[in-house]
Amino acid sequence: MSDVVYDRHQVRRARYAVAAVFAVHGAVTGSFATRVPWVQDHASVSAGQLGLALAFPALGASVAMPLAGGITHRFGARNALRGLIALWTVSLVLPALAPNLLTLCLALFVYGATAGMADVAMNALGVEVENRLGRSIMSGLHGMWSAGALVGSAAGTLAAHLGSDARLHHALAAAVLTVLGVAACGWVLDLQPAEDEEPPPRFALPPRSALLIGAVGFCAVFAEGASLDWSAVYLRDQLGSSAGLAAACTTGFTLTMAIARIAGDKVVDRFGSVRTVRVGGVLAVAGGLLIVVADHPAVAMAGFALMGLGIAVVVPLCFAAAGRSGPNPSLAIAGVATITYTSGLVAPSAIGGLAEATSLMVSFGLVTVLACGLVLFAGVLRTADRDRPKVSRDNRPAPVADPRP
Repeated sequence: MSDVVYDRHQVRRARYAVAAVFAVHGAVTGSFATRVPWVQDHASVSAGQLGLALAFPALGASVAMPLAGGITHRFGARNALRGLIALWTVSLVLPALAPNLLTLCLALFVYGATAGMADVAMNALGVEVENRLGRSIMSGLHGMWSAGALVGSAAGTLAAHLGSDARLHHALAAAVLTVLGVAACGWVLDLQPAEDEEPPPRFALPPRSALLIGAVGFCAVFAEGASLDWSAVYLRDQLGSSAGLAAACTTGFTLTMAIARIAGDKVVDRFGSVRTVRVGGVLAVAGGLLIVVADHPAVAMAGFALMGLGIAVVVPLCFAAAGRSGPNPSLAIAGVATITYTSGLVAPSAIGGLAEATSLMVSFGLVTVLACGLVLFAGVLRTADRDRPKVSRDNRPAPVADPRP
């Protein structure tokens, strides 16, 4: 990227703009998730066929995410993010239009592909802003994603309660979110490639550093996916709680994640990425043990809350570390994102398969073992703390040039 210097006002404005983009991205996910039953009925697919179709977003994201770096190189960071976030918000309308399994799979493939490319672009810009501010912001950005998902799911829940057609609901949501996302992109950093900079390859294996960082993210996202999809079932089937209490457990886990992410930047700035993740890993392991030994719903709910608190900041820090791990941040971020998306895809089915063969208690024993990986391998995230510009006495971060060659 070309050397660009930004003053404090521009960088702070860019931070809020990227935060808004994260919230818009999350709102699309929340809007879709609440209308999956409607989409299933409209496409006339069975539960098994729906499970197959829901694998296609992760497949589409995995295929398309490596393309984000090339798009950014060709069009510049601001224009690339503007186009990709618009494609992502507009793709929200596609699943509800699908009349059968084939078209639903195709729609969800496109939905996932646009989600993944926008995800890489906005995380790369988030790392750039963090570099210039000289303090952690990635946890808060992902907290804004969670907040956006909560808003989107709340609106979707209301639409479902009113019995509205998901095609109309998603068309209106897509229109509003597209306007908000495109408008926010007008204030992000406008980084352009240097004249002599070689474009990144269209497809390339992620660097080894990204694989190690991605492995840490895999552990966290596995625990997140397992908790989101199975916490309510665990309380209902394992501990005999009511449906309302079981649902409250999932909501509580989500809220814990969002709050911890929004507050996480101050913790990271004070203690560093490695120590934060290690302590988070200890909390996640403690939460997993509470879940496994719980003989009362309150104990399990406390365990899921600790799990959410422990893993909340891991993925944001993985993206931050990837963005500083080598000469091609977009490629490293795409590699980490691919691994974490894969974890989110594998976790629910792995938990279900192991539970069917043994029990849910054994399944969450596996989650607890994977959470130990956060404690053992947090050191690979050390790059998340490197090369941050110093902040002057008047709290003005020193303007810095783009760190990439």
